[in-house]
Amino acid sequence: MVLHQEILLGLSLADWLAVSWFMLCWAGYTSYAERKAKQRDCLSSILHRQRKRWMSEMLARDNRVADAALLANLERNVAFFASSTLIILAGVFTVLSATDKAISIAAELPFAVDAPAAAWEVKLILLTGIFVYAFFKFTWSLRQYGFASVVIGMAPGNGSRERVNPDSFAEESAQVISRAALAFNLGLRSYYFGLAFLIWFLNPWFFALATTWVVGVLYRREFKSNVLQALVRTYNA
Repeated sequence: MVLHQEILLGLSLADWLAVSWFMLCWAGYTSYAERKAKQRDCLSSILHRQRKRWMSEMLARDNRVADAALLANLERNVAFFASSTLIILAGVFTVLSATDKAISIAAELPFAVDAPAAAWEVKLILLTGIFVYAFFKFTWSLRQYGFASVVIGMAPGNGSRERVNPDSFAEESAQVISRAALAFNLGLRSYYFGLAFLIWFLNPWFFALATTWVVGVLYRREFKSNVLQALVRTYNA
């Protein structure tokens, strides 16, 4: 009970408003992006269509070495972020064990707002939660890419006696890869919001502004970026 009271007293009203805005933006943007992906062109929707075409083309060739290599390259990207997340978590735990020193360093930075050690500990625990969530998403993405490797391995070739519905196979196999990509995207999105979260250690109002800026960056890249337009033109070519 005493610890609970210390935590409530450690965070100011500005802190509570800023972290509430942070959670609202993260959850709200995730829900918005998933809903809009079903209604309009965005990176996730156009890439799913590209993956479906990829799987259709794969069925037409017997040599799948290039397909396996492409999938392995995607797995390496995810593995890099999964291992990097563990390093970040180790760093957060190190700061958690030396909170007083971290507070004294942060106090010398411009625009820094004084906060008690209890507030810093709460923030560090929440930051740990963000990157634990990212780690789980990255490892789940890795597993799903492994499932996709099995799907590519079992795909029948032109000379095979086994026959599949090519349209159905292309759609479902592309769905497996897209689910892996979605998990990776959610983990990567955690990094963006995690970087905004770091601003909270200095100033809650700047933290809220950084969170809003991250939402704007994510929206532009997923729905308005030049690469999205290029992918649409490539698909329609």
